[in-house]
Amino acid sequence: MLFSVTKIRQNTHRMQQKVQTYIEKHQLLVPDKPVVVGVSGGTDSVVLLHILMSLGYECVIAHCNFHLRMEESDRDESFVRELANGLKIQSYFIDFETTEHASKHGISIEMAARDLRYAWFNELLVKINAQAIAVAHHADDSIETLLMNLVRGTGLKGLTGIPARNENVVRPLLCLTRSEIETYLVRYDLDHVEDSTNGSSDYQRNKFRNEILPLLEEINPSVRQTLYNSLQHFEGNLAVYQQAIHQIENEIVYIDSDSIKLDIDLLKKQIHIPTVLFELLHPYGFSNAVIEQITANLDGESGKMFFSDSYRLVKDRKYLILNEIKSVQKEKFRITENQKEIDQPFHLKITRKNITSEFIPSKKPDCIQVDASKLTFPLLLRKWEEGDAFYPFGMTQRKKVSDFFVNNKLSLLEKEQSWILISGEDIVWIVCQRLDNRFRVNEKTKMIVEFRLV
Repeated sequence: MLFSVTKIRQNTHRMQQKVQTYIEKHQLLVPDKPVVVGVSGGTDSVVLLHILMSLGYECVIAHCNFHLRMEESDRDESFVRELANGLKIQSYFIDFETTEHASKHGISIEMAARDLRYAWFNELLVKINAQAIAVAHHADDSIETLLMNLVRGTGLKGLTGIPARNENVVRPLLCLTRSEIETYLVRYDLDHVEDSTNGSSDYQRNKFRNEILPLLEEINPSVRQTLYNSLQHFEGNLAVYQQAIHQIENEIVYIDSDSIKLDIDLLKKQIHIPTVLFELLHPYGFSNAVIEQITANLDGESGKMFFSDSYRLVKDRKYLILNEIKSVQKEKFRITENQKEIDQPFHLKITRKNITSEFIPSKKPDCIQVDASKLTFPLLLRKWEEGDAFYPFGMTQRKKVSDFFVNNKLSLLEKEQSWILISGEDIVWIVCQRLDNRFRVNEKTKMIVEFRLV
């Protein structure tokens, strides 16, 4: 008996050091700032609190009452209140109408509880100027997450289980198994409460915990350790993979004004195009099915569009062009005769000059000079519309603006971003593209009006 007690004491001290080493390795916590600890009252959270306090961290208890288990929920809250009072540490408590929140937002009870919990934890973090939110996920939880992700379907990231850090949330116990945590609980004779739903398989995670993992252990008694080792390998694989994706992104992705462009020729040289596209486009909400369609159309005609909920991708000649979906801008801007500049939709300076023999017309695309006598004020700035037509500078024949765009090989997005300067019913200027020939300066011009983008 003495030997076994000594061994347990050695193991528990080792566990504290193991957690401290894990904290340092992943840079989860520093010793001089408070940490919010999510404490439900169950085994895992009680052990987490005990270990962190034993290691000298300043802990602040946070407890959520989700009112999902009738009297048990109130029992858990009472227990945590007594625990906080006994330890004489700062604590915060909150009640949630979880079922109502889930129904209102059309999500599961589990998701509702998670959303409510972490939103409040983050509010506490700011309120008390804490460094992080510590929660009690452990190695077995990460193994269960791996299996759940495999069944749902996942990429490499999903095979790494639960991360040690996710923004403000840290998980110091991921280096410990459930068995080690239970050993620690016994060694220190820590009071705790049991959640009666843990034995039920109604929740998906419990089904993996109580039914699927035990079946796997019949095939391989060491399956938990095997899967835990695999998690470590996958984490290393992911790091190498993400580094490679980052290098590819730097090679083929260009930021151009408010657009993101993917070079099609460089994309087609990649070893596995669908994987590269998934990593580059999934963050913008594109589904696997849509990404497969994009891949299949890389050699297709220009102008084809693909959508996520908030982004649009256009297949152009040389690029896949990604833009955030915005409502079409229908606003129009007036320019009066005495105005010297406007700030919207862009900064435009307007100057009136008497023409002299030294006058040389501007050849810059962002500057035009027109015959002042031919302008009818107020002028109008608006986006181009189907049916618009003008007389391109140097030509005497009328041309549709849409045909002008095609001839000049403008992409769909460039067309949409084109502005038109109007005098009366006539186009004066497709801004930064072409002056209308009717407004050009000639030998009879006495005064000009210059429009210049700045």
